[in-house]
Amino acid sequence: MSKTLWAAAAAIAFSLPAHAVTVVQWDFEGTTTPADLIDSTTSPSVAASLGTGTALGVHASALSDWTTPAGNGSANSLSSNTWAVGDYYQFSLATTGYLDVLVSFDQIGSSTGPRDFGLSYSTDGVSFTSFATYSLTGAPAWSSSTYSPVHTYSFDLSGVSALDEQALVVFRLSSLNTTSIGGGTVAAGGTGRVDNFTVMATPVPEAGTAAMLAAGLAVIGFVARRRRA
Repeated sequence: MSKTLWAAAAAIAFSLPAHAVTVVQWDFEGTTTPADLIDSTTSPSVAASLGTGTALGVHASALSDWTTPAGNGSANSLSSNTWAVGDYYQFSLATTGYLDVLVSFDQIGSSTGPRDFGLSYSTDGVSFTSFATYSLTGAPAWSSSTYSPVHTYSFDLSGVSALDEQALVVFRLSSLNTTSIGGGTVAAGGTGRVDNFTVMATPVPEAGTAAMLAAGLAVIGFVARRRRA
């Protein structure tokens, strides 16, 4: 009897959904491909291709051009030139109903484009907290037909409880200095692209599911006590 109870409780406890799912993604394809914009400090606003959210780029220079060249194995990405320290790509979404956030994206720069970036987050769109820094590479060049994993960056923010179940979460990819991928100073024509920005998280269990989990764990505890007796 105890083996049967153990098996039943284990089935209840470990069959419950606890895996991350995609909450929102920007792939800049199809109807979400923005029109090119020349000489503007701010890019066009880009709706998420999956889920609900808004992306945009912000530069200090009014001479910045925003274009949509080939992505990392796809037809389009979001690209810009005239980079300065503090310029960024930004992605805004909600994590209501989700926990344990994970972020991944593809990013590349030209030989005279920015190399070093920082990932930061905010829950009010005003105050940002730095999470990680990373450096881009310019090779191999992006192709619309071939995905290159070397350009994919992934960050586990599951330990940042401040991002759980928030009505607003904002991520920024900000240029940190004037060092170019080629080793010199970022040139006005140097470009940086981003593609496939994806936010994943674990759904919060529904009340009924949580009750099932509690019941399953209670049965496991009962069986364990019986075995010790």
